[in-house]
Amino acid sequence: MPDNQLGEFLRARRERLRPQDVGMASYGVRRVTGLRREEVAVLARVNPDYYARLEQGRERHPSPQVLDALCRALQLETDARTHLYQLAGTAPSDQFTHTTDHVSPALRQLMDGYPGAPAFVINRTLDILATNALADILYSPFEQADNLARMTFLDPAGRQFYPRWDWTAEATVVNLRQGAGLDPDNPRLRELVRTLTEHSADFTRLWNTHGVRGKTQDAKHLRHPDVGLLTLTYQAFDVRDAPGQQLVIYQAAPGSPSAHALNLLGSIHATWNQTQPYPR
Repeated sequence: MPDNQLGEFLRARRERLRPQDVGMASYGVRRVTGLRREEVAVLARVNPDYYARLEQGRERHPSPQVLDALCRALQLETDARTHLYQLAGTAPSDQFTHTTDHVSPALRQLMDGYPGAPAFVINRTLDILATNALADILYSPFEQADNLARMTFLDPAGRQFYPRWDWTAEATVVNLRQGAGLDPDNPRLRELVRTLTEHSADFTRLWNTHGVRGKTQDAKHLRHPDVGLLTLTYQAFDVRDAPGQQLVIYQAAPGSPSAHALNLLGSIHATWNQTQPYPR
């Protein structure tokens, strides 16, 4: 008899949840551990008989829409969700992935462990969620270092800070488009696009091209008023326990003028802190 890993997984996860965990009332003596099949079907908005067939192994190929609904009903975390999709023989839809703007203390500590490299965390809408000390001073020419798209298109400092402004503007928009595809109903995204469209003809023109691209490994060319031109490479890391967040770390080639400039920026930050805390 063929194994039934999909059904066994669904049943095991169902048994881990209690009615109160999912906001359901519980009446009388319960003869099952955790939720009943019918309760999961109600939460996922699928036919109870269909859900029963999934657990029993009589149905083995649910649609991505059904899988998304089951992930929500069973409150599956990222790894468990991916595993469910693998058992069903399909790829997960990134649109389901919940995002958070909370940056964990452990990640902040990791960023602060790179005093010689600007490091910051962004989300899919390019909001800057956290920075280390050197990223603070790197972005100090901007009125507010809050969102990379807003800084590029609406802050007067943007065109001076980015010597290759046209290239930066296009890269920013295609990155934002990618985030829109992953989370199209994000209210923060709609608000940001509306603001940028209202106030920037350049953004509107680029946004309407519908270009989509993730982050590349192209060097960043920046101009800081205190140290001049910098050429920096960077690495972007997905934050495993916070889907939608990326940790970005800039670095300069050892011994290069840009490395010297970053060291100088660090010294400026240290001098600043002797008189007043730098805003973060």
